[in-house]
Amino acid sequence: MTSIQNNPASAGESSIASGRVDSLWEFSSKVLQSVRVLRYVGYGLLLMALLDLGEIVIPPQFLNPNWEFQTMGTLVERVPVPLIGLALVFFGENSGRSKRAKLILRVLSWLSLLVAVLFFLLVPMGVLNTVRIDEQTQQRLDIQLSQGIDELQAVDDQLEEARTVEEVSALLASISGGEVPVIESSQDLQAARAGLETALAEGEASLQRDASNALSAQRRSLLKRSVKWNLGAIISGALFFAIWKGTGWARR
Repeated sequence: MTSIQNNPASAGESSIASGRVDSLWEFSSKVLQSVRVLRYVGYGLLLMALLDLGEIVIPPQFLNPNWEFQTMGTLVERVPVPLIGLALVFFGENSGRSKRAKLILRVLSWLSLLVAVLFFLLVPMGVLNTVRIDEQTQQRLDIQLSQGIDELQAVDDQLEEARTVEEVSALLASISGGEVPVIESSQDLQAARAGLETALAEGEASLQRDASNALSAQRRSLLKRSVKWNLGAIISGALFFAIWKGTGWARR
């Protein structure tokens, strides 16, 4: 009876299996090297995100609604960098990790939870700052409108006091920059006064219309940014929370 060791078919199958194992081992080694490169890229992205954070929040201007709102928007706009960095760092779980790397992963996992909470807390702050900025904008436009109306009212008061041709002509010259219609009779004087009153009334209406349009445009722009950044903060918080929840292996 021929032994298995002397069986050419069995020896061939053993050689093929051994070759496949070697190929799988070589492939696994290459994959691990590629994973290490991805992890290095992830650490680099996290460091870049940290530098961006320093640039964004320094110097701080807390209690300034415009600074807080703009800072929130900048953080939301740049959140893809740390998210990709964390995804790359955690890639491959604990395979090929040193003890120091495992400690770093544990810290990053808990840090993901902290960042998630901070992004969720940005939402009420973003809504509050939206309201505060809108109120400031309205107050600023109201002041500008009031100043413009006061200037028109001052001209109207001067017109009420002007009685002679010389006084009306001087007032018209100060408004028009020197170009004054010829006033030769009382009818011309009345026409000039009536035209100036009409121009003052139209000017006041134009100021109110421009102020209303400016307020509407700024409110629309503010609302669009507020919705975008607040929803972005919610999505960012959810993603960081998902990273924390999915990296329980790093905290064990």
